[in-house]
Amino acid sequence: MSSMTGRRMSGWLRHCTLLGLMLSGAGMADVGPVLETCAACHGKDGASTESDVPIIGGYSATYLSGSLANYKNKARPCPEVKYRAGALKGQSTDMCAVAGKLSDADATAIADYLSKKPFVRATQSPDAAKVARGKQLHDTGCMKCHEDGGSSPDDDAGILAGQWMPYIRHTFEEFGSGKRPLPKKMKPKFDELTKDDIDALANYYGSFK
Repeated sequence: MSSMTGRRMSGWLRHCTLLGLMLSGAGMADVGPVLETCAACHGKDGASTESDVPIIGGYSATYLSGSLANYKNKARPCPEVKYRAGALKGQSTDMCAVAGKLSDADATAIADYLSKKPFVRATQSPDAAKVARGKQLHDTGCMKCHEDGGSSPDDDAGILAGQWMPYIRHTFEEFGSGKRPLPKKMKPKFDELTKDDIDALANYYGSFK
């Protein structure tokens, strides 16, 4: 390769690299306002400090994308909530409305962004006896789909270890009432759970620091 050709090739590669950086930067700028909207309830980078709002930073991109699609299609319940912080604080909204405004590209970008953030476990005070019972229930009925105490994002099933206990209880209530679709493989195990079992599981998952 001649020196002239080499310089041309080097210049072309630098141009492509700069163009790629500009385009990726523009993409993040496009979803920036939406991420701010997410943070108004879920906290910065999905690290929720509200016990009724799930921590979502660190979830797998697959799970996050699927959740947004379910909200957009109204396949999950969307109760009215109020923004907890930011410019919209106090205003009412719901997840179906929020997801409904997202393009597929935006939803993918948001899921990818949050999946790269750490899952910041909630600080809670679980009951030790219930934790022991919950661990037993998890090990016998939940571990197959929720590895490592429900701490692995690779399960594409959300993260349970360190999640807010009130949110976990609420999720189980939605499953039990039929408001939220229950995965077929989960239903037989879920149907065996008592109210005390659910409380024990919530305490077990809430015990992770």
